[in-house]
This record gives sequence, C-alpha cells and structure tokens, in this order.
Amino acid sequence: MMNRKQKNEHAVSPVVGVMLMLVVTIIIAAVVSGFAGSIVSGEKKAPTLTADAEITNTGLYYGSYFSLVVTGVSEAIPSKDVMIVTSWKAQDGTKNTTKVMPGNKTNWHYGDTTTGVGGLYPMNGTAPWATGPGIPKFDLYNTKNATQNFGNYSITSGTSMRAYPMGPWGPTPADAGGYGPTTATYQYVDGSAFLPVSGGETDAMQAVLGVDWNHLREGDIVQVKMVHVPSGKILFEKDVPVRGG
Repeated sequence: MMNRKQKNEHAVSPVVGVMLMLVVTIIIAAVVSGFAGSIVSGEKKAPTLTADAEITNTGLYYGSYFSLVVTGVSEAIPSKDVMIVTSWKAQDGTKNTTKVMPGNKTNWHYGDTTTGVGGLYPMNGTAPWATGPGIPKFDLYNTKNATQNFGNYSITSGTSMRAYPMGPWGPTPADAGGYGPTTATYQYVDGSAFLPVSGGETDAMQAVLGVDWNHLREGDIVQVKMVHVPSGKILFEKDVPVRGG
C-alpha cells in the first residue's frame, strides 16, 4: 500500500508544477498588458491641423510680414499648447532657428516712448498675434489687446496669425525708427519710438523669424513648424519661399 501511495504522489507533483507555472505566466501577462495599456491610454492625443504660411520681405516695414492662416482643425487648440519653430539660411549665409513659445515678450511701440505722441503709447505683446473666430479684430493702428497675444487665444479654422516689422510710427516718420523706415534699405534704424540697434528692442517679425530676419531675400526658404507641446507631435510643417517687394 505504501508503494502505491508514493507512486500516486509522484504522479501528481509534476501536474501541480505545470499548473502553477501556467498561473504565474498568466498573471505576468496580465500585469504587462495592463501596464502597456495604461501607457497608451496616458498618452496625450494630438489634434490635427491644416494651414498655409507666407513670408514677405520688401526691405521696409510696409508690405513685410509673416502670416499663418489655419484652414482646418480637428478641435480647438489652445495656442499656449503650441510652439512655432522657424529655421532658415539666407543667400548671404546668415542662418537662424527661432522657437516661439507663449510668454516670449516682444516690444511693439507706437508713438514716443515717454510722452505717447498722438495718444499712442509703447506696447509689449507676444507674437504672432491673431484675428479670426472668437478673437477681436485689430483696432486702430493695429493695436493689440491681451486676447490677441500668442498663448491667450485658441486656434480654430479661420484663425489668422500675423507678425510684421515695426514701422515709422512716431513724431515724424523719418525719426521714429524701425525697419526701413521709409525706403527699402533692408535694415533697422534707431528712432525716438523704437531703438532696435542701440536699445536692443525687438519687434514681432524679429520675434518670429529671428533678429537677423532682414537678411532673407526673395527665393530664400524658411521652414515653419507648429508643434503640439503636450504630445510632441508636429501639427504643421512647410518650407515657405520668401517673397520680395
């Protein structure tokens, strides 16, 4: 009897071992699957966006601009969740890469910096500014309010994002300073209202394309990207040929 019992026990042991191994394998697989699922579900899903961009350099403030017009989105995108990256190399060898983040302050001046000639005062803002659905239109002299600053508005279909260089606003166009300011010199000059050379002030165009953007000429290519920061996904990417005056 004793020998028969021992044989039965010996026969059962391998079966129990196999069953335990199967149970452990199933548990491990379930844990790994659950962990992988939590990672996937925790990823921030990126919205989709279509747009078109234009860049023009006429050599003076008038007619020079950066424009990005959104033609479609899968959902409204807070601009605070977006980074704009511009990268280029000009024909003369000058090159630059600029990352435009919400909160990057640019100086946009109107009138005399101390007295506010004509009721126009210097303003600080964050470019590119926007107009479009749910965003106010630009007011007199293209002044901007807080809701038009990059980082404050939502990007939807029809949103128009803009930047342009400082022009000859001030006591007289000749001494106000800015890009040009009254003829196509492709250079910035100091003035009573704007001091980009000695004062280190920047305008919206410099904020978006870099302080040396004035080296760009017709035919140069600027790579423009919009990145969805929470997910790291590229929403928009285009090589934009620069237009001339």
